[in-house]
Amino acid sequence: MSATVTALNGHGVLPHREHDDFIIEPDDRVLVTGATGFIGSRLVSTLLERGFRNLCCFARPSSEVARLEALASAHRGARIDVVRGNLLSQRDCAAATKDAAVIFNLAAGAGEKSFPDAFMNSVVTTRNLLEASLRYRCLRRFVHISSFAVYTNTSKPRRRLLDEGCPVEHRPELRGEAYCFAKVKQEQTVTEYGQKFGIPHVIVRPGSVYGPGKAGITGRVGIGTFGIFLHMGGGNAIPLTYVDNCAEAIALAGLRRGVEGEVFNVVDDDLPSSRRFLRLYKANVGRFTSLYVPHLVSHALCWMWERYATWSEGQLPPTFNRRRWHAEWKRTRYSNEKLKTRLGWRPRVSTAEGLRRYFESCRERGQNA
Repeated sequence: MSATVTALNGHGVLPHREHDDFIIEPDDRVLVTGATGFIGSRLVSTLLERGFRNLCCFARPSSEVARLEALASAHRGARIDVVRGNLLSQRDCAAATKDAAVIFNLAAGAGEKSFPDAFMNSVVTTRNLLEASLRYRCLRRFVHISSFAVYTNTSKPRRRLLDEGCPVEHRPELRGEAYCFAKVKQEQTVTEYGQKFGIPHVIVRPGSVYGPGKAGITGRVGIGTFGIFLHMGGGNAIPLTYVDNCAEAIALAGLRRGVEGEVFNVVDDDLPSSRRFLRLYKANVGRFTSLYVPHLVSHALCWMWERYATWSEGQLPPTFNRRRWHAEWKRTRYSNEKLKTRLGWRPRVSTAEGLRRYFESCRERGQNA
């Protein structure tokens, strides 16, 4: 099939790759859950730009779908079916997965604070989708979007590389983060269905996804408390990925032949240090008071918080603990080599340009730390 060219958001042109290396054809049905979200809407745009014309976008009843409607009207010949529902409903899952050749599962209870709610809205919903896909037996690939949050990083020496072969949390409940717990359990569910029922799947683990529309500073840089921003990251590299680059990686993970059962980390090139990111944020968005907390001090504080939380029998939640310190603030290096060599991925937007767009968006919104 000959290559085609489509304009990319007014910033040049994006050549489509030959579809011979993809597992589906342009008219095959593709399901995207979480399609109205920060990453999901970019993924829909990426698939349309690559010439895929038959998309089913699953959205909650309260979700705003104007952006999806605008995308459909901007791509002549494309069909976007917006299915509203709840992934906790097996009937809704059956309706969404019917005839789907590829499922991109981006829906998750990201804002859930309690472990039961996170489990219901991330793990149970994922299981419902997998069960529904078994009914039709037309699924070519299930792409699950996970997170760097699943990595434990506790036994890895400082400054060592974190890649797809590194271990994930085996006791995620001890991290004190419902999101981490849910993401680990989601991955286990997807892997289990792949082993038991032969569902072809790929797991994608983005780092810290950023871009216009994303509020706040990633916790890997630090945390705001009592009017002061505690800078925890220091000289650590921040595993950033610009939202358009992340969407491109997810799309390729769902389309490229020969990667069933693989895991892919998503980070951009030229990652800034936490210190540099904070300096650029202050210079481009707005000044605020910050206090650098050295790594030895932050580790000691997490240990004391953890001990007091145990002593108080949960009256003080174990929000800060050594597992979280290792996962987010330990000095670590990152790589996107597997993403490039196995999927042929290249970042659409450079880190310098991505940060410029992000800071401009934050400035316009009047955001601070």
